[in-house]
Amino acid sequence: MIDWVIAERIASYVAGSGDGRVPTADLVELAQESERRVTAYTGLYPDRPLPKPEGIGRREWVDTNLGSMRLLLDPVLKRADTRLGPLRPAVQIGVGLVLSTEVGVVVGYLAQRVLGQYELVLLDEAVQDRPPRLLFVLPNLGQALRAFGAEEREFMTWVTLHEVTHAVQFAGVPWLHGHLSSLVRELLRTAELRLESPRRARIPTPDEIKRVLAAVRHGDLVSIVASQSERATLNRVQAVMAVIEGHAEHVMDAVAPDLLPSLPRLRQALNKRRRSQSVLSRLAGRLLGLELKLRQYEQGKRFCDAVVREAGPESLRLVFSSPEALPTLEELDKPSAWLTRIRVTDPP
Repeated sequence: MIDWVIAERIASYVAGSGDGRVPTADLVELAQESERRVTAYTGLYPDRPLPKPEGIGRREWVDTNLGSMRLLLDPVLKRADTRLGPLRPAVQIGVGLVLSTEVGVVVGYLAQRVLGQYELVLLDEAVQDRPPRLLFVLPNLGQALRAFGAEEREFMTWVTLHEVTHAVQFAGVPWLHGHLSSLVRELLRTAELRLESPRRARIPTPDEIKRVLAAVRHGDLVSIVASQSERATLNRVQAVMAVIEGHAEHVMDAVAPDLLPSLPRLRQALNKRRRSQSVLSRLAGRLLGLELKLRQYEQGKRFCDAVVREAGPESLRLVFSSPEALPTLEELDKPSAWLTRIRVTDPP
């Protein structure tokens, strides 16, 4: 149903090309130093070489992420397509154009904002054919550098540390990729079931209206269209992503105080940038779930900081000891409860 050529053209138009000078820092050198520091602190050691860092433009970021989305969505959409019967041509034209436009606008908007990305297709079978990439969107980094008034090497080190931590997480925790992939497959499976048995049109109940309004207020619009079982899976995905993002933020602060003397100022500038977005940007961010992602950064980092304060950095390694050791959404706000559950009662 998605015309990926149309989606790509729209995304490239929305993304633009960026302007001004791009950073010239040696990404390979920064990535090597980041890997050395991250592995020493986290105790996570990759079982394979990390991908070589790549400086790319917005257009290549669009192409890469649309390709990842296509691998995930095409099988589901094709199966849904075969169930349409005589309505198939009309639905393909009407719904397909809407979906293609929505995907293009979303990806194009994100392409204006992303600084770096550890790009990994969340399908087990895609790892051999489409290995992970370590991407840095140079036009966006150049714009952020100017906006923050930051020193280039320090700022690029800051971003590189974060993305390299993600690469170390997935290359150093053998089960992590498979665990996330299984959650994604579960979401896709339930989506297929919903396509097979579409819900009948009806007037929503007062409770359903309240839930929609609450989701809009909190920027959690995904939950509006999710069933109860899907929301449970989404909660697990959000908890995992909060740990992954928060762990990277915590590690970045912990390993490089000597490399990032301006870190407090950089964080202040980043927060100011987020607060000073235009009304349209804030609305778009809320609709696309970006505010939810920001909460994941903050919630996950608070959890990791609290665990290290209470039980030491060695205890934080237990987060990645097994899928069962991952904190739930509730435990992210109660680190002591997580520590009790995994029997870390005394600081090492």
